[in-house]
Amino acid sequence: MATPEFILKLRENIGDELLLLPGVNAVVLDPEGRVLLGRRTDTGKWALPAGICEPGEQPAETAVREVLEETSVHCVAERLVLVQTLQPVTYANGDRCQFVDITFLCRATGGEARVGDDESLEVGWYSLDALPPLADFSLFRIKQALSGGPAWFSPAAS
Repeated sequence: MATPEFILKLRENIGDELLLLPGVNAVVLDPEGRVLLGRRTDTGKWALPAGICEPGEQPAETAVREVLEETSVHCVAERLVLVQTLQPVTYANGDRCQFVDITFLCRATGGEARVGDDESLEVGWYSLDALPPLADFSLFRIKQALSGGPAWFSPAAS
């Protein structure tokens, strides 16, 4: 996965200092209620389509763009599911990031699920009772998306 150009330019000025980035996850459902997943090239694990907002891009637009880029599936973002600041991450090169995760429930509108870029090894639709192994991170987002309730926010620290 290539680092976006705007992040490389920022890193020229801030080095490996902590960088706060807006990221999105998309819980995409097809008409049969199956969820779209991809097996990531960096970890080899199954996960929801996800990515980083480009400068000036709305988070819902990021979700739709990332789904299309990674899986070749067209979708529309229908509902905000979750907003959560994640723990900081330090990468092998020393760069530090902290993501504000914004998860959307999306409805598939077309396209054939297939690997669309170098970020996925494989992609596919999975019924909820036959999901491949997923991290709690993805399972929680799927559960929240299907709950139909208001968006979930991390509780404020007391």
